Amino acid sequence: MNSFIMKVAKEFKWEMGHRLQFHKGRCKNLHGHSYRAIVELEGELNQNGMVIDFYDLTQIVNPLIDELDHSFLCDRADSELTETLKKLNSKIVIIDSSTTAENIAKYLTEKILETNLPKNISRVSVKLFETEDSFAEYSKTI
Repeated sequence: MNSFIMKVAKEFKWEMGHRLQFHKGRCKNLHGHSYRAIVELEGELNQNGMVIDFYDLTQIVNPLIDELDHSFLCDRADSELTETLKKLNSKIVIIDSSTTAENIAKYLTEKILETNLPKNISRVSVKLFETEDSFAEYSKTI
């Protein structure tokens, strides 16, 4: 029997602010983006002929997007900004790295991998668009 891998993908969108504390240009300032992520899952087809039902993929990813939507993403090392946003009672998500597109793609991929993915899934990828024409992509084989 020949084995093959199938890929499915779904797009998610949200609004979020951040800053790059280390940046020498404008991105050191507080700013936001209309983010877009394409989540891809690869694996063998299950008994129903699917890698995963798109409904199930949405159920896995939407809570992550809801957490990020209209929040400010902060690097844990950016304590000055984190404390200020807490005083303002703002919606904050704190991560353990700078808030680059690359690190956001990795963050989302790792969060998806922490969920109860079906056993037939062999790879998870997140392509994160920070602007209409700029993206970072992170993939991990399970």
